Amino acid sequence: MTARAMHSIWEIRQFHRTPDVVVIGAGIVGLFTALFHKRRFPHHHVVVVERGPFPSGASMKNAGFACFGSPSELLEDEDHEGTDAMLARVEARWNGLRELRTELGDVAIGYEPTGGHEIYPEHSPLYTCVAERFDALNATLSPILGPEPFKWANDAIASNGLQGIGHMVRTDLEGPIDTGKLMSRLLQKVLSEGVLIRSNSNVVRIEDGPEQVVILLADGTTLTTAWAVVCTNGYTTDLLPELPVVPARGQVLLTAPIDGLKLRGTFHYDAGFYYFRDFAGGVLVGGGRNLDIVGERTMLEQTTPVIQNALEELLRTVILPDRNFTVAQRWSGIMCVGPSRAPIVERHRERVVTAVRLGGMGVAIGIRVARQAAALIGE
Repeated sequence: MTARAMHSIWEIRQFHRTPDVVVIGAGIVGLFTALFHKRRFPHHHVVVVERGPFPSGASMKNAGFACFGSPSELLEDEDHEGTDAMLARVEARWNGLRELRTELGDVAIGYEPTGGHEIYPEHSPLYTCVAERFDALNATLSPILGPEPFKWANDAIASNGLQGIGHMVRTDLEGPIDTGKLMSRLLQKVLSEGVLIRSNSNVVRIEDGPEQVVILLADGTTLTTAWAVVCTNGYTTDLLPELPVVPARGQVLLTAPIDGLKLRGTFHYDAGFYYFRDFAGGVLVGGGRNLDIVGERTMLEQTTPVIQNALEELLRTVILPDRNFTVAQRWSGIMCVGPSRAPIVERHRERVVTAVRLGGMGVAIGIRVARQAAALIGE
């Protein structure tokens, strides 16, 4: 006779009762979705399922930037989608960041008000484009961000130890966060308000009907619930292949601590394709996806020589010129993009809500996407 797990009455009452809502994915969006629904319906049993032992998606693999977009990125958005669309995106990001900081607390998430920057090599065509439209961009953004959100800060190039850079823009409204602290604080808050988190629960299929949703896990067990919310972002194609989403891997490296490091704040370079910041006495640098756009459309959490070499070259030539450094760690995270830059927040099926495709801006907009998703869940 095959041994079968025996459950106590306490396990059954607390951990094995039928959930009212199952949220798939314990990232920023998933956890906040569960939290907001629990606050709205305190009597509901809300369960978050996560494939790993702890959150392991882009929410935990990002570079820790609290940002709303560099000047070159915002101008590109304006050119392609119009001023109104660009402003709506900035407003969503800015309000999302403020809401995130209010909900969790600056100290708890390791937020540092050291500023955000965009840097340009001397005689860069990108600089020329930004400079010509700089005042107009500031004026356009001021109703949302306040007067002069961006300022030229060329005098701070040398004080940050940068080389080969002719121009720099700074905003006091951005800064780095500690991603690990943020997720730890969010997990604590979600658990303290009565949400159950089920780890090591990899969802392989969702079967929905008019009255319930059945969620099949990789170990063969099932969860039956009234509502399911898919918050798997870059991994969504495994569950809902019909959605217009594409995984987008972002690679990162971190140096060992560097004596006398001058760098402070967050920085964007080459139209946002590269980004770097100081962390724990070293430099965290990421990006380079533009070097292999097709190859980086993958869910494989790996690094590649072509991109890692480019990140190291940026360290040698721009960030840490004439300095020896050691790479302490390399990793990657899976973002989610698609034909539109707008997140997909909808009732995709009768009892299945989606909250995916955050376009690499989960820190800024994740909490607002979660609030929208929670509002779509019925009673």
